[in-house]
Amino acid sequence: MFERDVASKNLGIELIELAEGYAKMSMTITDSMVNGHAITHGGYVFLLADTAFAMACNSGADATVAARCDIRFLRPTKAGDVLVAEAVERARFGRNGIYDVSVGCDGAAVAEFRGDSRTIGR
Repeated sequence: MFERDVASKNLGIELIELAEGYAKMSMTITDSMVNGHAITHGGYVFLLADTAFAMACNSGADATVAARCDIRFLRPTKAGDVLVAEAVERARFGRNGIYDVSVGCDGAAVAEFRGDSRTIGR
């Protein structure tokens, strides 16, 4: 799936590790990703977390999409920082799943994301 993800690749998102129900990805914040406060625009942090969520959800045999997700921003980052998102499956039941994604930078927590998935088949 990541091979066909043009949006994520164009933003420089890299797949570090992938396993059943798990994904680890990174993205370097560029000058074009910061807002008027000179900190990373929250949309980019969300996008990285959402991409890791998508890879973890789709690590099995079934095609899966997001049904709901939310994020808590914990600390700002800036241009040049490398963000790492780690997505972990917490529960899977029927066509539904729950995933947690932690986004960090230099060992410090940046954001916590939770996503609910829905299997749609392949």
